[in-house]
Amino acid sequence: MEQRGQEPILHAETNNRMDKETIVIGSNTNSPLIANRLGYGTMRLTGEGIYGEPRNRDEALEILRQCISSGVNFLDTADYYGEDVTNRLIAEALYPYDDELIICSKVGGARKPDKSWHAFNKPDELRSSIENNLRTLKREQMQLVHFRVMPHSEVPFEESMAAMFEMQKEGKILHVGVSNVSREELETAMKMGNIATVENMYGHGQRTSVKMVHGGETRGGEEVLDICEANDIPLIPFFSLIHSLAKNEDRVAQVARKYNVTEAQVNIAWLLHKSPWILPIPGTSSLAHFKENLMADDLELSREDMKFLD
Repeated sequence: MEQRGQEPILHAETNNRMDKETIVIGSNTNSPLIANRLGYGTMRLTGEGIYGEPRNRDEALEILRQCISSGVNFLDTADYYGEDVTNRLIAEALYPYDDELIICSKVGGARKPDKSWHAFNKPDELRSSIENNLRTLKREQMQLVHFRVMPHSEVPFEESMAAMFEMQKEGKILHVGVSNVSREELETAMKMGNIATVENMYGHGQRTSVKMVHGGETRGGEEVLDICEANDIPLIPFFSLIHSLAKNEDRVAQVARKYNVTEAQVNIAWLLHKSPWILPIPGTSSLAHFKENLMADDLELSREDMKFLD
């Protein structure tokens, strides 16, 4: 991003961005994946309540195509987004896939017709989800799958993880990750097998775990970031642009005004500067906002900015 005084120029062209910083997934394995260090989360491409078809299907498909043309090669999805809406959109827009495209999915949850979420994490249920992902995405092997810890589960964490590692041995999954995990659960999973990535809630406004209204907990990235950094495990933050704390949001606005950018761009840039092991996946259903989010990769925050934001 070029700067003139304190007003950086946000380049409208987003093509040929493959020289952006990268992150290695599965760095201690024989089959590492290289992700450009600004991915895209597909959850917002669904209908209201993360359920059903998108209001603007053509725009949703165009965003996915723009991912490829702009150098985004990491997509986060799940077969319970929609249900199965984002997986079908990805296949429709991008199949046959570019060799460098990484499609990361999640299992462990499911939806009911009333749009509620529930655990779907018994070994046979996880296998059913993996098979569904493979079929819908037209893959012979899933490159990366997160086991998502859901509230009110009656299945022991170790039982679900054992099923994930078993399917990895069978070749259905290349890399296994975990999502919404506590520090203890991450350490347990790492003793059972190789953990390639962690996907927890993390953003400038909300970094630690929070209790949910109907029980359970949404786990934050702050509690596990040091483990990730020490073991070369990328932390993939979800809800990074949704949560905000009153005491901090004014700081983001001040930095946004300083550089003549949006607050969302400052939030994304903060994540990119916070740790080289953070792989942001900001999601949106707006093509204009998608392009804006990409430009955050060019925003250089100073040490003083980062200190001020912390």
